[in-house]
Amino acid sequence: MAGQATILVVDDDPDIRELLQDYLGEQGYEVIAVATADAFRQALAEHEPDVVLLDIGLPGEDGLSLARHVREHLDVGIIMVSGAGETVDRIIGLEIGADDYLAKPFDPRELHARLKSVLRRYRQQPGKPAEAAPEDAASRQVRFGVGVLDLDRCQLLDTDGKEIPITAMEFELLKVFAERPNRPLSRDQLLNLTRNRDWDPYDRSIDIRIARLRRKIEPEPDKPLYLKTVRGMGYMFVAQPA
Repeated sequence: MAGQATILVVDDDPDIRELLQDYLGEQGYEVIAVATADAFRQALAEHEPDVVLLDIGLPGEDGLSLARHVREHLDVGIIMVSGAGETVDRIIGLEIGADDYLAKPFDPRELHARLKSVLRRYRQQPGKPAEAAPEDAASRQVRFGVGVLDLDRCQLLDTDGKEIPITAMEFELLKVFAERPNRPLSRDQLLNLTRNRDWDPYDRSIDIRIARLRRKIEPEPDKPLYLKTVRGMGYMFVAQPA
């Protein structure tokens, strides 16, 4: 069930807006759909969305600029939507911090599946106190450099217990590493384990996310100790660096 999750959509195509309002509304979501960047910013000021769906090709201020603004100010899910399907747009979107990317035309059912995946990371509403950790919480926490991944709360915390902002897919990636320490994993394995679907073998989104995560958890991102590159294979989480 979608519960009361609020989805904010910005797309200048009225047919897409109507499709998303009807389909996602039927799935139980509250959907707010707007056509311009100005209307999107106004909606952000009036509502607290759980996920935003951003069309990259907006007239005037584009979706990439809006995604950067959202990521700098809000802890919500971001799914980029584009008719271009160009790799450069996708890479820029992921570098900014988007959780996912969908090219038009898309099947609403696929969008819904991705939406549910992103929402798993952003269940907790802004300002809502975190639920008490279970007594065996220590067994559900994994240290990643300067951070600690709390698998129960779906959070990455610093040494003072403050949350380090990460996207839904960054959390899923850390979770995969936490469950498979000291084991080399190829890019294809990581993509399949975090997304559970087929991928282009030349997909580089894993590299982008690894680079972002290193900047958040490694004492020296340029000399990673925890998320190591394994030449010819992929990446490995080193649980106890030498």
